[in-house]
Amino acid sequence: MAAFEGLTGRLQNVFGKLRGKGKVSEDDVNEAMREVRLALLEADVNFKVVKEFIAKVKERAIGQEVMKSFTPGMVIIDIVNKELTELMGGTQSKLAKANRPPTVIMMAGLQGAGKTTTSGKLALMLQKGNHKPLLVAGDIYRPAAIKQLQVLGAQIGVPVFSLGDQTSPVEIARAGVAHAKENGHDYVIVDTAGRLHIDEALMEELKQIHEVTKPDEVLLVVDSMTGQEAVNVAKSFHEQLELTGVVLTKLDGDTRGGAALSVKAVTGCPIKFAATGEKIVPLEPFHPERMASRILGMGDMLSLIEKAQSNIDAEKAAEMERKMRTAEFTFEDFLEQMEQVRKLGPLDQIMEMLPGMNKAKGLKDLKVDEKQVGRVEAIVKSMTIAEKRKPEIINHSRRRRIAAGSGTNVAEVNRLIKQFEDMRKMMKQFSSMMGPKGPKGGMKGLKGLLGKNMKFPFG
Repeated sequence: MAAFEGLTGRLQNVFGKLRGKGKVSEDDVNEAMREVRLALLEADVNFKVVKEFIAKVKERAIGQEVMKSFTPGMVIIDIVNKELTELMGGTQSKLAKANRPPTVIMMAGLQGAGKTTTSGKLALMLQKGNHKPLLVAGDIYRPAAIKQLQVLGAQIGVPVFSLGDQTSPVEIARAGVAHAKENGHDYVIVDTAGRLHIDEALMEELKQIHEVTKPDEVLLVVDSMTGQEAVNVAKSFHEQLELTGVVLTKLDGDTRGGAALSVKAVTGCPIKFAATGEKIVPLEPFHPERMASRILGMGDMLSLIEKAQSNIDAEKAAEMERKMRTAEFTFEDFLEQMEQVRKLGPLDQIMEMLPGMNKAKGLKDLKVDEKQVGRVEAIVKSMTIAEKRKPEIINHSRRRRIAAGSGTNVAEVNRLIKQFEDMRKMMKQFSSMMGPKGPKGGMKGLKGLLGKNMKFPFG
């Protein structure tokens, strides 16, 4: 997640110095906290929030139990991790549910924050959770806002309630909720109008919509790329509307991420969801503890595991593991594996969830070229079944045919086949090392193996 790249780098430098120390003095803590303070301010975190955060960490870090522990550096990192988690809300804040359906969710925010797209993502998330959402098109001012919502609704198979752009938004919202009750929808998502800035007319209208729909959730959609401004917007809306939660959008932009760290502390409003990109994928719940871990460069394995569990077939994975172990892995398996991985989302986003990825030399700037991945798939798909199962039969004329069929050249086909063979050899060696003699004797061999110039399979 690009949002915290700079911050993660700086914090890792600070903690790198602390990590190895057997003893940590008060001066060491002060020095480290000065660095952390600068890093947070640079990441556009609210000044007051930084001040309070540093004071809390310092107070705990200079305590007796830290100074006397065997690994004081690690304990301090743990304190920072816990305080960061706390700063962003402590635990995941779930979506409210009405005692009697439908649950009404009112979406608010400035123009350009991504409110309509976020409404679609939220509807998709609810639908995947076996709910029956209804989208209500309440933005009658922005040209094509209603159309945009209708297109989104059609795309994800969620109905959109609209009375055109000549009826008042208050009336549309009222009728939308009534329509949901009559038609058995258990969630209503009301998309409201935004302006380029907060004005009285907008707020008055939102208050009226609030009055007639009595929403269970008022979610403010905030563009995290606007930094401090996002926090000010959240504060103003909260004062007038009593928000129940915030959705941070564009968290994958080249933003400094300060909004994510300040918004809960400044408004008292939990961040309920985080959204990235324009693609209509289900909205992701915001987990403060995972975000803190990611900011500190510890990766976000939990989210990655959850993604994998919901998208990857366990039986297929076990069978694949057996094939790798016995070196029966074929190009057919390779293709299937790639398809399974692709289900998890863009490859570079997956890589970012792995611990230490932003520190690993050579991998830090590794941009996974999706086009290259596509070319690899095209090459494999151009092989016959026999060729996929027994790559050793692929002679020169077959390679020419595969290159022509996949729109690539013979050199690319050669490279892929060579890498595939290397991968199979490596698997064979790896499984024999982990065999009867156990991993002990195998570790030397493994070091030798990984010491060779290992290339990324699509390079």
